[in-house]
Amino acid sequence: MRQTIGVLSAGALVGGALAGCSAKNQVPSIGYAVDAVPLSYNGGTTSGANGGAAAIFSRVSTGFFYTGPDGQPVADTDYGTAKQVPGDVQTIQYRLNPDGVYSDGVPTSCDDLVLEWAARSGRFTKAGAGGQVPMFDAASTAGYRDIEKVECQPGSKDATVVFRPGRHFLPWQTLFGAANLMPAHIAAQSAGVPSVVSAVQTADPTVMDKLAQFWNTGWNLTPDKLDTKLFPSSGPYRIDSYSATDGLVLVKNEKWWGLPPRTPRIVVWPKNTDLKQKMSDKAVGVVDIGAGSVKDLDLSGFSVNQVPGRGAEQLVLATSGVFASSDARRAFALCVPRKTLFDKLGHPGFDQKSGLGSGPLNSRTTQADSLYYAPSTGAAGKYPGGDTAGAQPALSSAGVSNPTVRVGYRAPDDRRAQTVAMIADACRAAGITVVDAGSPTFVPTQLGAGVDAVLGSTAGAPGPAGSLSGIGAAAALYTGQGLNFGHYGNGRYDAITDQLAADDDSTNVLNLDTEAENLLWNEMPTIPLFDTPRTIAFGNGMQSGVVNPTESGAGWNMDRWVLRR
Repeated sequence: MRQTIGVLSAGALVGGALAGCSAKNQVPSIGYAVDAVPLSYNGGTTSGANGGAAAIFSRVSTGFFYTGPDGQPVADTDYGTAKQVPGDVQTIQYRLNPDGVYSDGVPTSCDDLVLEWAARSGRFTKAGAGGQVPMFDAASTAGYRDIEKVECQPGSKDATVVFRPGRHFLPWQTLFGAANLMPAHIAAQSAGVPSVVSAVQTADPTVMDKLAQFWNTGWNLTPDKLDTKLFPSSGPYRIDSYSATDGLVLVKNEKWWGLPPRTPRIVVWPKNTDLKQKMSDKAVGVVDIGAGSVKDLDLSGFSVNQVPGRGAEQLVLATSGVFASSDARRAFALCVPRKTLFDKLGHPGFDQKSGLGSGPLNSRTTQADSLYYAPSTGAAGKYPGGDTAGAQPALSSAGVSNPTVRVGYRAPDDRRAQTVAMIADACRAAGITVVDAGSPTFVPTQLGAGVDAVLGSTAGAPGPAGSLSGIGAAAALYTGQGLNFGHYGNGRYDAITDQLAADDDSTNVLNLDTEAENLLWNEMPTIPLFDTPRTIAFGNGMQSGVVNPTESGAGWNMDRWVLRR
């Protein structure tokens, strides 16, 4: 979807590979502190994607591709191979590894692809309050909604994915990836369905609704209430336990058919962890958090990397209540001090001259190191921030006087608390009262029902986010998508997004990007601030720690980690 210039090669930043460390003892368990909020094992659901499933489970629930250090899709040939077949109709042939087997002994099969497509195609609906609504709570249907069928014999290792005539999806390598392909046999057993493939082929609404109910919530993660039988692994690690006190424990999967993990146990400490205490207890070997999110964190004894991420730090606005009109949303954008926020909070520990992290972010969907970024984002020039004189008449046009804007985010987060405080100071003169509604239990679905704006990274994510393809970013504004927490809808934006996914002609891409940004700066469903800065640190003595400031986080290659002390 985007052509880019690599200003920062995150994959080149390797932490803690120290000469002579082989003489030290290898640590049998590594703590991985990441500011994701593990809500679901199923990264295809809204809660799973927003909760950071890709950063936690990419080496537990594998797929044909994963997100690499520069944000690009990387083939995982241990899982299987995918090949595009020449022809008028886009067709992809998938072949799963013949040796592939889940940790519960059930072979991986094309049934898993059929379940993923069915859940994310958008074609299975049921009656709702306002008409037909999707059965499956998919984070995004991008790409999957363009697929006509998945040819699969139940239990087979081969599948052929055929797209609809006239449709083409350029970033097809983002489909059927890590943390998204769920075990179809578990869904079938739990829903009381003999075969997922047969159920999808017959499309019986009652049967599909049973599958959907399990797919939506059956893989939810609740500390101290985890039936591990429901969470078989297709990767080097499997889930052993999850508790509020002991973290999410991943252990070596004895059924894994690829290279065994070099460290047998990884303990994931998510965002609600007392990180300072864990650091004091020496229970952490890898840190991957938003820069400045934990105040006065002592990282002595670590190799520290401060880098701009591919996630977009932004305010996602409701399209109801105080922000029901675009005039009100534009008024708020005028007073939000975007330039000042970047100067103070947007580039801690680094000073990029161009590309990622080099200035306030002026696009929702185009990466700052893209060739198209600068020429397509001229409309952002109207919104440097701090324009209280301009905000007041815009509020009057909206018929809104002295509004209160409640900004929610996953707390505690010192940088985001500072962000809200700075916005409150800047907007006060315009008659806008900004309230910090951050909470340890906050989730973006509260937008419009308790809060008026979400402060987070791409698609409101509290932790690792973003990729080179920008699929999640585009979906967060596409009508009816799970990640579209503000319930924004514009048919022209949807059409542009579909065109960008199918067209790689540079002139067309630039024109479409420019039209999209002009539209979005006018309707203001979100206010981009800056590329989300990340702090990624590896304990001294760590081998094979590689910075990945994307949705996959530092844990993208955790099975290669070795820590010696």
